[in-house]
Amino acid sequence: MEKKIAVLGAGSWGTALAVSLSGKGHEVCMWDINPEHVKELKENRENRRYLPGVMFSEQLKPVGDPQEAIQGADVVLFSAPAQHFRSALESAVPYLKPEMVLVNVAKGIEQKTLLRMSQIAEEKLPGARYVVLSGPSHAEEVGRGMPTTVVSASEDRELAEYIQDVFMSESLRVYTNSDVAGVELGGALKNIIALGAGISDGMGFGDNAKAAMMTRGMVEMSRLGVKLGAQLSTFGGLSGMGDLIVTCTSMHSRNRRCGIMIGEGVAPSEATKRVGMVVEGMFTTEAAYELAKKNGVEMPITEAIYNVINEKIDAREAVPALMTRTRKHEIEDSFI
Repeated sequence: MEKKIAVLGAGSWGTALAVSLSGKGHEVCMWDINPEHVKELKENRENRRYLPGVMFSEQLKPVGDPQEAIQGADVVLFSAPAQHFRSALESAVPYLKPEMVLVNVAKGIEQKTLLRMSQIAEEKLPGARYVVLSGPSHAEEVGRGMPTTVVSASEDRELAEYIQDVFMSESLRVYTNSDVAGVELGGALKNIIALGAGISDGMGFGDNAKAAMMTRGMVEMSRLGVKLGAQLSTFGGLSGMGDLIVTCTSMHSRNRRCGIMIGEGVAPSEATKRVGMVVEGMFTTEAAYELAKKNGVEMPITEAIYNVINEKIDAREAVPALMTRTRKHEIEDSFI
């Protein structure tokens, strides 16, 4: 069932998926907004900027025009950062056909509007055939064919299963889910906790602190998610707990690396620059903080990270503030 697939955005994740898909025999056209980057991809037959050492097959074709990428495609995959998803979609709209399936892999919440990516898609293209693909999936590993498992989520089960079949291979296992809100929020909100885990590491704290950060962070993720219409069970799955684990523990994680530098005393703005790529957690923390206030959801860890990255408090001041909060019952305090 070879398909034509357009990949819009040639960062590390878009490239890794393009490599994986082309390895299955699909015809893949990959476009990026940066013409110089596309030129390098064509010349080098690898993405030396973001995924060095992973060579392209003949089935993977970098192109300089979105129309060329999208024309005749069965699937259009959006891999631009979350804050640029709207503009990437707008660039594609003139060339999209109703039968095309739109797959988004960005993990974030749009600032100012506080919208998830599926909500932006519905706003721009009502009734679009939309699927979100998410889970614990570092590009560096997927591009090299290391075993990885993700989830394909759509309100249309057949659509989720269609994308499951398109993407699934010997090294990439895909599950399905109908909870689009939960899958999107899990993928977005875990980046906040990864920042916090990195900050904890940067301050020299141990495994106990990180375990607490991840566990209580999951409570906050679930709490906000359920309030926004997601299913609680989704947060125990690949796009929730799975993605949280990998992002909080790996040096592949840009969010964790950024957090480590902040914990070591580097200014948040400087830490972001040093990472060299988009750090989604910095944007998502702002959005989640606003959503929590708007919906009356208690998220003390998120609020502390928000204050740290906005330089309202020092990271070392945030720790005793969190540790000495009013005593709580663990279960009663979890998901209400």
